[in-house]
Amino acid sequence: MTETPTTSPLPALWSNRAYHRKWLLAQANGLFDFFQGPSLNPKGGFYDLNREGAPLATDNPVRGIHASARMVHCFAIGDLLGRPGAADMVDHGMSFLWNRHRDQQNGGYFWQVDDTGAADSSKQGYGHAFVLLAASSAKVIGHPLADAMLADITEVLDTKFWEAAHGAIAEEFSADWQPVAGYRGQNSNMHLTEALMAAFEATGERHYLDKAESIADLLINRRAREEAFRVAEHFDEQWTVDRSYYHANEMFRPAGTTPGHWLEWARLVLQLWVLGGKRHDWMPEAARGLFFQSMVLGWDKDKGGFFYTLDWANVPDKKSKLWWPLCEGAAAAHVLNAHSPSDFHEESYRRIWNFIAGHSLDQTFGGWHEELTEDLQPANSLFPGKGDLYHALQACLIPLFPAEGSLTKMITETGGTL
Repeated sequence: MTETPTTSPLPALWSNRAYHRKWLLAQANGLFDFFQGPSLNPKGGFYDLNREGAPLATDNPVRGIHASARMVHCFAIGDLLGRPGAADMVDHGMSFLWNRHRDQQNGGYFWQVDDTGAADSSKQGYGHAFVLLAASSAKVIGHPLADAMLADITEVLDTKFWEAAHGAIAEEFSADWQPVAGYRGQNSNMHLTEALMAAFEATGERHYLDKAESIADLLINRRAREEAFRVAEHFDEQWTVDRSYYHANEMFRPAGTTPGHWLEWARLVLQLWVLGGKRHDWMPEAARGLFFQSMVLGWDKDKGGFFYTLDWANVPDKKSKLWWPLCEGAAAAHVLNAHSPSDFHEESYRRIWNFIAGHSLDQTFGGWHEELTEDLQPANSLFPGKGDLYHALQACLIPLFPAEGSLTKMITETGGTL
């Protein structure tokens, strides 16, 4: 079931209103302000921050590769916008990725490092996807390490992770590239799709786009379509859905389904459709279906916000309200309004931002509450503090630019004109 576009006149979109646009820009600036100074670790990489905006730990903290790479991506966006000091943050992060996360003996990039070396030496598809995103964004701003990192991460993804028989990547290897058997995951492939599009935009090399289309076809056109546009998270090595999958790490591999990822895919599929010349008619249809299902099944109709996970009967399972599905919902609604305008998409856009304004923004210390209980109280059961700029920043900035590509592409093409 999907929400079909309407031809009736729409009310003026919030994303076109001057006040709303200024409000979004103010939120983005507040996020940059919150993270830019306190997160920089002088020993390399970035600190995770607590609720008050101070480092959670300063004594040899572990740095995850996805966090390091996301900071590079976000501050590359800041540099494109003309934010003073952003380029220094990019340089700091690129140096850490290249010199500390990169395994100079076996190749690839460690999942976690600390001041002494690898804290978790596994090679994970999720982390490597974000290295590709960081390198692509750094290339757009002309960082001197970008080309070398792009070449390196592309070779690793092509020769170690990519499985041509399935058109997607494997999930995980040991430090010396022994495969961790038995599992394939959509989350790593979803973020790789985002990164492959960014690499295509940064280089013009078609093979990146071809891989992105291959992953989207497998996970959305086939597997999600088979599930009425609910995105399955967990699979076996043949990409058969594993409905009984359980893993102790509920941050990266929660059981059941995750409506926030349906929202994320709705945006990414439309971006992919545009980049590919609007050749694949299934993509806008899928984006509408994914978004519709997430709002109907994932939104808490009593208290608001998206449930973190549902079981396979569509019953809310993990009922925490996290910030990142809200971010992805707002961004997806905007992109859908650009390509499949409907009252439903605009009403959803407003509903999501109203919830964010009322519950997710930390009016005391700045930044966003990354986790709320089912009853909308700030919590830290999954996320220890405020460690992420990526989701919230993109949610604030995506509605300010044409929905024709990534933020780095559109900021470049428009000269950053808001």
